[in-house]
Amino acid sequence: MDPSRHHDEPITATHAVQIPSGKAIIHADLTIPLGARGIVVFAHGSGSSRKSRRNQWVASELNWGREATLLVDLLTPEEAALDEHTGDFRFDIQLLARRVVDAIDWIAREPAIRTLPLGLFGASTGAAAALFAALRRPDRVKAVVSRGGRPDLAESVLALVETPTLLIVGANDRDVLAMNRHALSLLHGERRLEIIPGASHLFEEPGALEAVASCARAWFAEHLGKVITAGTASFGW
Repeated sequence: MDPSRHHDEPITATHAVQIPSGKAIIHADLTIPLGARGIVVFAHGSGSSRKSRRNQWVASELNWGREATLLVDLLTPEEAALDEHTGDFRFDIQLLARRVVDAIDWIAREPAIRTLPLGLFGASTGAAAALFAALRRPDRVKAVVSRGGRPDLAESVLALVETPTLLIVGANDRDVLAMNRHALSLLHGERRLEIIPGASHLFEEPGALEAVASCARAWFAEHLGKVITAGTASFGW
């Protein structure tokens, strides 16, 4: 991963947005490139956030591929602080899935982005939340990508998921790779397992995260459909 890399493609400024979720407010960063053809919601796993350099870099690669991105903190700051000490929320997949659904529904209410075909990018436990959300909003979610994910935490519903799903796992992440192989056997609809050679769970090896981004860009480009111009809209946030 080269954080100094710059793209020539024009990208709008990133907007900090707030999304209501029951009695809570969750925070997110929205970026829309000119000529966006889709929007990808990032569902982060435990210990990660929208401020993670790894997440931001993958999102920037998707922006370069003409996908808008919404990086969502699925926990409130108070929940995240408590989770660091107790682990109370990181495996509450139903809570995380509700937050992903609320982000999907928020997008549907925003004129500048509501017509964009939508995909989900989940990492770790966020991948399970993304799969639950895809099941709950099948008409909205057109594709799912899981990076080093825990789809086994959504095992009870995998056979019901029809959304095209790409599972990306590092070859050296053996336990998670076994979980993903099993999940692949349970999923219905179009699905694929992409194994990144030499990569561990966090894809920190040279070229590993680039491979993840390349696979994700191709999957979303294939499944999010036609180009829709959204980058010239005005925003009121």
